[in-house]
Amino acid sequence: MAYFSKHYHDPGTEPGTLVAKSEPGQPPSLHLIDYTNDHLEEVRLENATDCREYLSRDTKTWVQVNGQVDPETLRNLGELFDLHDLALEDVLNTGQRPKLELYDDRLFLIAAMPLYNGESLEIVQISLFVGKNYLLCLCPLDEDPFEAVRQRMRRPNNRQFLSREIDYLLYALLDLVIDSGFPVLEQLGYQLEDLETDLLENPSQRTLAGIHGLKLELLVLRRVLWPQRELLTSLMRAEDPLIHANTHVYFRDCHDHSVQIIELLESFREMATSMLEIYLSSVSQRTNETMRVLTIIATIFIPLTFVVGVYGMNFENPGSPWAMPELRWYFGYPMVWIVMIVITAGLIWLFRRRGWL
Repeated sequence: MAYFSKHYHDPGTEPGTLVAKSEPGQPPSLHLIDYTNDHLEEVRLENATDCREYLSRDTKTWVQVNGQVDPETLRNLGELFDLHDLALEDVLNTGQRPKLELYDDRLFLIAAMPLYNGESLEIVQISLFVGKNYLLCLCPLDEDPFEAVRQRMRRPNNRQFLSREIDYLLYALLDLVIDSGFPVLEQLGYQLEDLETDLLENPSQRTLAGIHGLKLELLVLRRVLWPQRELLTSLMRAEDPLIHANTHVYFRDCHDHSVQIIELLESFREMATSMLEIYLSSVSQRTNETMRVLTIIATIFIPLTFVVGVYGMNFENPGSPWAMPELRWYFGYPMVWIVMIVITAGLIWLFRRRGWL
């Protein structure tokens, strides 16, 4: 995982400059839903200007843009919806901090959707523009993550959703973005359990690398989820004509989900930190055990080395009273072995009695 993933302009670039940071790929897809209290219409658009006629109607319009949007398409959307250049720049320069901005009579929001593909964590920037009767959502993913919201809108006799103002649609999209954190934390929790099992059974360098990678992913999640909670707090307490009083209760529920995710995230971070400390303690304990065994072996062989060193000098002089008489003993060699065996047995008995073995 990259430590720094934000796209930015070169220092000194004029504010509002739209420059693509990657090679152009497939053109983005545009999906429009136009609805009233009792009618819903879905349209696939060829280009951004095709939604102009829907914006002039007395209806509510949701325009979903999926895929890497190019500067030209973004400029067309900016002219069509009268969007600020700085907001368009933030859309193109992904990796922004989740935030809420007010531009004239419209809201601009950036939310962070965490996704886990089974191998690595990905943070997807979701950009939303909210006006009086429209919502424009831009997502860099080719596959639309908001199909579940569309399915709710398509249900027969679903007047509860369709009859509400556009801020309720904003809540539905943000609720899906926030709740995406639960399956991600579930996957990270499974990783945490596997690492804990490895740590208790057979800690290795692979275990240490896994703990470090998990701590990094949790750190990245914390960096984006904390400001996202502030975003929801602002919406929950907003006194803006675009956010109606009867929608505040839904944003409070969304905020509660965000708090739950952050609490789980902090618990996982503490567990990962504790596991790292346990790993270091385990490695230190194994080193101490190894040193203890080696010390005991060395202690046992010290007196044996002394004995064989003394009798290895071979000072033999029959006429000297200071000669080594043991060198002429008939059973001298077996006696030396008996002495060494007795010394070894005595040391082992002493170590066991003191609990060192």
